[in-house]
Amino acid sequence: MGRKKSPGLFLRAGIWQVDKYIHRQRICVSTGTASLEEAEHFLARLSEVKRQAEIYGVRPPRTFDQAAERYVDENHHKRSLRSDIGRINNLMPFIGETRLDKIHMGTLLPWLEGRRKDRVAPGTINHGLKVVRRILNLASSEWVDDHGLTWLLMAPKIRLLPDADKRKPYPLTWDEQSKLFQQLPEHLSRMASFAVNTGCRDQEICKLEWKWEVKVPQLDTSVFIIPAKIVKNKEERLVVLNQVALSVIDEQRGRHPTHVFVYEGEPAARGRHQVAPVTRMLNHAWIKARARAGMHQVRVHDLKHTFGRRLRAAGVSFEDRQDLLGHRSGRITTHYSAAELSKLVEAANKVCDGGDGKPELVVLRRLSAS
Repeated sequence: MGRKKSPGLFLRAGIWQVDKYIHRQRICVSTGTASLEEAEHFLARLSEVKRQAEIYGVRPPRTFDQAAERYVDENHHKRSLRSDIGRINNLMPFIGETRLDKIHMGTLLPWLEGRRKDRVAPGTINHGLKVVRRILNLASSEWVDDHGLTWLLMAPKIRLLPDADKRKPYPLTWDEQSKLFQQLPEHLSRMASFAVNTGCRDQEICKLEWKWEVKVPQLDTSVFIIPAKIVKNKEERLVVLNQVALSVIDEQRGRHPTHVFVYEGEPAARGRHQVAPVTRMLNHAWIKARARAGMHQVRVHDLKHTFGRRLRAAGVSFEDRQDLLGHRSGRITTHYSAAELSKLVEAANKVCDGGDGKPELVVLRRLSAS
């Protein structure tokens, strides 16, 4: 006579499954084993966990891999999700099976030591720590189970590593700008000029489309409204054109039916130039140009910092600088009256004239650091 199994257990494809009401809740889950004895133990533990949660408010134990799976499921909209998944996969061998309430800086030490041994930069390690911190914070604040309990009572303190090697912004002087721009190919020079006069990021410039241009006849100019999906902070970006940026835009008209900035490659078989949008500004041509100019440290993003620094030096208010740089501010930054827009155009035009005798703050900073 065979052993009598507990109610709620059944075999499917050789593996014992649970289908049972435990404290008024139907539980359907695989035990992961073909052994009836192990399945019985699994069901007993499951029943006890449910009883403890129902009667005494004891949180069921959950592991990091369970929390990571939920995090991924809830964040398909996140642009950096693929990077986050890569960081989570790197963490799994170290804390994947660790209970959430057992994760802290101590349990992360083996992972940290492994990353340091592989000579991974502190900034890259911090990205992984931020993912862990985010998951634990969600588990302690937003993720609530059927018993009304959060997955974790309290999130531990996850400290980021000091990053002394973090790349500092490098705003350009007017002389440095001139030296660099002279070495750039014509199409990159126009894009760089647009960047340093609008504060736009690399991808905002490369993906800029004509259909986003909005004419402002009252001011005899136009602006661009970049969709939120292109902007880093996921908000629509108003791009105000000063005199230099407007002249760059006018030079680009007619070059391409959809994109503002394009590259004319070598002639094809029929003798026509291949015209296509530029995919990124920080390419081989940029790297070679900055090397010829003796400015190996300059990145495309430094042009945005240069625009912001010059606005501040010109006395432009903090609020106007936020709007011109596309920073998140809480204001509806794509809705302006003609008077408000005129003020922003006037502010942006203050950085067109090569300094106009205004103090070179970037030079003072470099001299004091030497």
